[in-house]
Amino acid sequence: MSELIVIAFDDEATGFELRAELVKMQGDYLIEMEDAVVVTRPSEGDIKLHQAVNLTAAGALGGGFWGTFVGLIFLNPLIGAAVGAASGALAGQLSDVGINDDFMRDTARALPPGGSAVFVLLRKMTADKVLDRLQSFRHRGRVLQTSLSREDEDRLRDALSGGAAVPPVPPAAPATGA
Repeated sequence: MSELIVIAFDDEATGFELRAELVKMQGDYLIEMEDAVVVTRPSEGDIKLHQAVNLTAAGALGGGFWGTFVGLIFLNPLIGAAVGAASGALAGQLSDVGINDDFMRDTARALPPGGSAVFVLLRKMTADKVLDRLQSFRHRGRVLQTSLSREDEDRLRDALSGGAAVPPVPPAAPATGA
């Protein structure tokens, strides 16, 4: 099951720094992300979503390829490419994978103007190593929302706030019959 984590910052640059660090952690096999979006609030009434993958561009590229291919069959590759790119771009724009855009916009209303938030949908993570790598973001971010367990959320909050990390709860000792 995937876990949602939303971390807010008072500036825009730190949100992009965190997403870059998360991508590095994914490359090091410490986390497995489904989606990572930076949301910025440049002004009071403006909220912008910065998706990791531009589905419109990807759709246009794929549609252009297939349109050209079909156009070659019917001896008109230019028209095929144009129609394919347009339909691919439209399909990419209409598809929404990962975190719901309306949810991100609603949550981002809590950000101050000039602030940012990183929305991350995680499949898996090695929590202790990820928390260690988040040390550079200490005192800079705050947790807005998660679907983590209360214990894991507290550990994340402590790692970002600069408090002492909450140690993991030791397993209960097996009951012995006397």
